[in-house]
Amino acid sequence: MKLLTKTNRYYLLLTTVLFVAASALLYYGLYGALQHEVEEQLFNRQVYLQRRVQRGADLPTSPFEYQMAVSARPRRVGYADTLLLDPQEQEMVPHRQLTFPLRVQGQLVWVTLRKSLVETEDVLAVVLGVMVSVLGLLLLGVVLLNRWLGQWLWAPFRTTLEVLRNYGVQQDQVLSFPPTSTDEFAELNQALTLLSHRLVAEYEAMREFTANAAHETQTPLAIMQAQLEQMLQLPELENPVLATLVSELYGATLRLSRLHQALTLLSKIENHQFADATPVKLDQLVAEKTAQFESLAEVRHVRLRTHIHGVPALHMHPGLADSLVHNLLQNAIKHNHRGGTIDLTLTPTHLEVCNTGPMVSGDPARFFERFRKHNAASDSPGLGLSIVQQICQYYGFAARYYFEPETSLHTLRVEFTPPTTVPAPAAPPAAG
Repeated sequence: MKLLTKTNRYYLLLTTVLFVAASALLYYGLYGALQHEVEEQLFNRQVYLQRRVQRGADLPTSPFEYQMAVSARPRRVGYADTLLLDPQEQEMVPHRQLTFPLRVQGQLVWVTLRKSLVETEDVLAVVLGVMVSVLGLLLLGVVLLNRWLGQWLWAPFRTTLEVLRNYGVQQDQVLSFPPTSTDEFAELNQALTLLSHRLVAEYEAMREFTANAAHETQTPLAIMQAQLEQMLQLPELENPVLATLVSELYGATLRLSRLHQALTLLSKIENHQFADATPVKLDQLVAEKTAQFESLAEVRHVRLRTHIHGVPALHMHPGLADSLVHNLLQNAIKHNHRGGTIDLTLTPTHLEVCNTGPMVSGDPARFFERFRKHNAASDSPGLGLSIVQQICQYYGFAARYYFEPETSLHTLRVEFTPPTTVPAPAAPPAAG
């Protein structure tokens, strides 16, 4: 919930409570004042009758606006409310009455004076309606004014949020905000500007370090590989023990070189260093990669088939598109069994690689983790599918995994259009 909405709700709750309380106080206050006025009129009429009787006159037979009843039986003395039938309107009308004893010509009687409250209620309804309408308009005006004022006062904050949403540290720019007269927002913008200064400096230092480390480590690795290849050609390596040691060292160097390349690629993807996107002909890329992996598939006795049903319109960095298809095919071949199959399907909505292989237990949520390997002794660094996931996240694709126990088929699908529903994944194959 937005802060402005939450604040308005509290204001609205408070003003509503005050509105109800003020309306109730106004009603009972006016009602009491009008009732007191009627009681004063009845009391004045009582005094008039008492003085009239003291002068020896009889009670009047025409009480004008008052109704009068005389009873020889004792009545309850004082003020009271009652309902009487109005002969003209044929409805019960509220009255206020006053009962008092009076001695008329030596005989004690109880006189009851009644006055209609219809006029009082009419006055009360008019006054109360006017006051409630005024209070309602005042309440509505306060809510609308507070809403407009809140939007106007919080406009610099929304501008700051919009600038932050569109900001990327890879843009190599410091945050810039329009000036504002609100001290709190000005301090916030100043703090964010200083923070962006530090972020840009640290990002540049990290990017420079990554580039330097990649260059400085790749060169010694290339030299080591070249020298080890030369050593393998020497006749002095007829000793089996020495030849095995050099061969294992050469294999470790190759694995270290692949690991270095994979980590460098991941670092570049995370740092958004692949901004140049061009239209990619994915069908041609799939054909090229399939031809490259045919020899490896034949060595492992794996049948590789492609099914292209339309070409998606994708804008990607060519290197990332190549790495995406490469790692998907490489993973399917590595984690297949002898005599297995691989079916690669390309449609305008997804790229799917389905391969046979043994069922693997484990948490599907950790499927795309880095260095996740089914076989700990494998020479794979376990970064292939992590690279696939990073590329998908970079372009907003969705990487899904499915397993069919009946056919032992593992399916990795890259969905170019994210689905509305996501099936629950099963146990993943080995990542690498």
